[in-house]
Order: sequence, then structure tokens, then C-alpha cells
Amino acid sequence: MSQIILNRIQTPDGTILTSYHVHDYKSHIDRSGKMYSVDGGTSYLKRSGHSDYTELSLYGDQPFEVIRKNLHWGVNMDKDKNLLPKTLWKPICGLNTDHIKAILDNGYGVDWIREYFKQELKYRNEQ
Repeated sequence: MSQIILNRIQTPDGTILTSYHVHDYKSHIDRSGKMYSVDGGTSYLKRSGHSDYTELSLYGDQPFEVIRKNLHWGVNMDKDKNLLPKTLWKPICGLNTDHIKAILDNGYGVDWIREYFKQELKYRNEQ
């Protein structure tokens, strides 16, 4: 199985649950009173509760145009380096180029994510 890019489900009432990182447990009680949950981020898929959800997870075998819109990075500071009240999860296509270069220059992220950041910079240069 290839790398998990997005760990996400949709419950029958339309609620989207996304787990962005390991041990990022998210749950929801649907309008029907049923409970749904996701966990594991890009490390593993874990589901709890009822099984009548729609699976929306994506893997690294997708075209890069899909990956760049679905691989998320946690943003913790604004452009002036002020701490945000909570992490904003943005797809890598939504990060500005200077931010991506700073992530790479400072050695943030695991190797497989860093490779996607490099692909994103190359993709932007080709457009």
C-alpha cells in the first residue's frame, strides 16, 4: 500500500472528518445518533463506530495534481510570525512559495513530505 496522503471520511449527514497526524482522533455523532471517528493521520487509518460512511482517503499513487490539493501542512504562525490560536491545516498548493522554501531550508517535515514540497516548487516553476 502506498503512503497515506489524506485520512478522511464523510458521515451520512455530510460531515467530513479528517485526521491530519498520528493520534489526531476526530469524532462526530451523526444526526441519526450514530458515532463516527477517524484517527492516524498519514501514518495509519483507524475507524470507529458505524461503517456506513463514505471513505475519502487518498494515497500517494494519485497524480501530483490531486496530491498537492489534498496533502496538508499545519500552519501555526501568520505571515508576521505571530502564533495562531490554533493550527490551520492547508493543502500544500495553498502555501506560498517562501513558506515552502523555509520549510525545506529549515529541515522541517519527514522525508516523504519534503519530496512533495520539492515537487510543488517544481510544479509552480513549470506553470
